[in-house]
Amino acid sequence: MVFKTGVADVRVDIQATQGPNLIKDLTKDDFLVTDENQPQTLVSFSHGDEPLNLILLLDISGSMQSYIEQIAQTARDALEHLRPADRVAIMVFAKKTAVHQGFSDNLAESARQIGSAVTKWDVGTTTQINSAVMDAAHYMQAHAGPGGRRAILILTDNLSMSFQLTDGQVIRELNKADTVFNAIVTGRAIRPDLPGPRTPSTNPDLTPANVFHLAEDTGGEWVKAGEANATFTEMIERIRSRYMLAYHEPESTPGAFRHITVDLSPQARKKYPSAELHTRNGYYAQ
Repeated sequence: MVFKTGVADVRVDIQATQGPNLIKDLTKDDFLVTDENQPQTLVSFSHGDEPLNLILLLDISGSMQSYIEQIAQTARDALEHLRPADRVAIMVFAKKTAVHQGFSDNLAESARQIGSAVTKWDVGTTTQINSAVMDAAHYMQAHAGPGGRRAILILTDNLSMSFQLTDGQVIRELNKADTVFNAIVTGRAIRPDLPGPRTPSTNPDLTPANVFHLAEDTGGEWVKAGEANATFTEMIERIRSRYMLAYHEPESTPGAFRHITVDLSPQARKKYPSAELHTRNGYYAQ
């Protein structure tokens, strides 16, 4: 994940894993970063120290309500993985999206608000996932403020069709909002195929929801929920335990998309031969 601060720095948000486990002992010298294939010199490094702006995006369609009740029971314990400077907003959706709680650093109150999110709002009966994620990205851009990391965590069964709103369009808005997207997928947790050649009978304006794709392309993670409450606690901890690197932004055309790569140094790769780095592949130049 890449963030831009001021006019000088590109900040890269990374999750490092080996198998299911987080890698927690990497240092600044363990990372190699390129920008348009040019090696970059890191000017700052942190691990879990950056303030976090987190949007909880809750699918409150009928099939999802029992899962939200589950996570509400353990929300206080889950949010204890956050830190005093962190802020949480709660958005709910089905056909429409609503802001249940704006950004707040009162984490105990945020935990209490999760339970009431199901009953307060009439947001329709059908489910529009891509539209909700787009709304969350725009809310993040407008209200998160400067500095800190940005992340969205969605709880959904991924059962939705989007009309004239592709994954690519949503990923672009998440990139513009400098936001990592993460997903807890409940129920059957079916992952659709990415769009390919269509048959004459296929409506090209309709695409199935694919939160797996949104997470992977923005440097986030997804997980299929066993027990929703335990999964929620784990995901909050994982979102909080990421690395942040920064380098000076090279000169470029404002608004241009610049590609980055992140890898481990040979020494770190030797220690963690099957390590995976979860990060998005670029940013929009200032």
